[in-house]
Amino acid sequence: KSNIGHTQAASGVTGVIKMVMALRHHALPATLHADTPSPHVDWATGDVRLLTEPVPWLADGRPRRAGVSSFGVSGTNVHLILEEAPAAQAPTAEGPTTGAPEEGEAPRTAALLDAGPVPWVVSGRGDAGLRGQAARLASFVRAAQQAAGEVDREWIAGLASGLAGRSALEQRAVVLGADVHELLADLDELAETGRPSPRRTTDPGVVFVFPGQGGQWIGMGRELLPACPVFADRLAECERALDPFVDWSLREVLSGGEREWLGRVDVVQPVLWAVMVSLAEVWRAAGVEPDAVVGHSQGEIAAAVVAGRLSVEDGARVVALRSRALLRLSGQGAMASVALDAVEVEGVLPGSLTVAAVNAPGQVVVSGPPDEVAELCVRLEGQGVRARRIEVDYASHHAQVEAIEEELRAGLEGLSSHGSEVTMWSTVTGEPVGDEELDADYWYRNLR
Repeated sequence: KSNIGHTQAASGVTGVIKMVMALRHHALPATLHADTPSPHVDWATGDVRLLTEPVPWLADGRPRRAGVSSFGVSGTNVHLILEEAPAAQAPTAEGPTTGAPEEGEAPRTAALLDAGPVPWVVSGRGDAGLRGQAARLASFVRAAQQAAGEVDREWIAGLASGLAGRSALEQRAVVLGADVHELLADLDELAETGRPSPRRTTDPGVVFVFPGQGGQWIGMGRELLPACPVFADRLAECERALDPFVDWSLREVLSGGEREWLGRVDVVQPVLWAVMVSLAEVWRAAGVEPDAVVGHSQGEIAAAVVAGRLSVEDGARVVALRSRALLRLSGQGAMASVALDAVEVEGVLPGSLTVAAVNAPGQVVVSGPPDEVAELCVRLEGQGVRARRIEVDYASHHAQVEAIEEELRAGLEGLSSHGSEVTMWSTVTGEPVGDEELDADYWYRNLR
């Protein structure tokens, strides 16, 4: 109320918004325009006080909670208790997209808690606005430090997540630091000069990164089709290349509202491939050329086409036959996302389970028989380790794939790749791809 006065029918809503933002940023903001406490409250009793400056809101091992009251003159009495949302779970994915943010979602705080630099995103309307915002952010952080004595990494990561969700204005910068002191030094540099301390090469180049399965959603690419001729033309080229291998329409899948295709690997993977290839063409039309490409699992097929290592026709052949072969494995396997590093996971894997993908430090995907995956998830959850089933019924990157090796090699017989000025980094070998390396054997190893 001291911020904006009476809000009549919206009474209490601004309080809810304020506390939601406080939960999100892990900070309690100062109460504005209320420097003199009301004499009608016995402030000496209990531990209640006005906040005259922002203070960090530390979790202390429990979920953060807040109460918001709305007492209307007409007799309306409401008290709402808010609790911070639980940690977001990984979306369904075939590989390293597991644990990534949903569409339109800020980076998750949990992903920033491991050791390593934390990014704080700063933006403003022009150079002066950017520098001013950096100065204000530095002042806020120092006030939080002074109030708490020191801020922990969870607070730093929470602020990073909150900043990533703010409006991206015209002038933007990112400051990086392993701790609050490094971040503040960068903020001070940005506030003074308009540029953060340099932490990269002068000519880093551009890399296009293509994920595995898991990023699909209803309506994907729908708005781009009529609005972006470059996207539509490249997608039409992909559709023509897919036609000999599929009995469905790429354009109809993207334009429709049915959900059934989300559960069909033989539709999901070709659709994702076509959208990725078409989006890359949009970037190129805007003048953004890749110096290198990299992809994981089926994302490598799109990477190969965009790099010029495979033709669109050969890329369509690989993704269509690869996903069709996976249908033979349906019902025989399962996959799970586990919040441990590869070495730790390999030490506890039962039976025939294997590490299918290493997404990041402390984040892997395992695959194998459904009962063994289920048993592992229950056991790890009981030990306090996050382990979640992925919504697939087959085991990619597992020995079960050997059952479709002959089919896949036969379907891709005669496939050849080409040289290109665009470097393609292989997630199969960890090395740059050779000019003629992307043959049937490579694509089998990509799935195995």
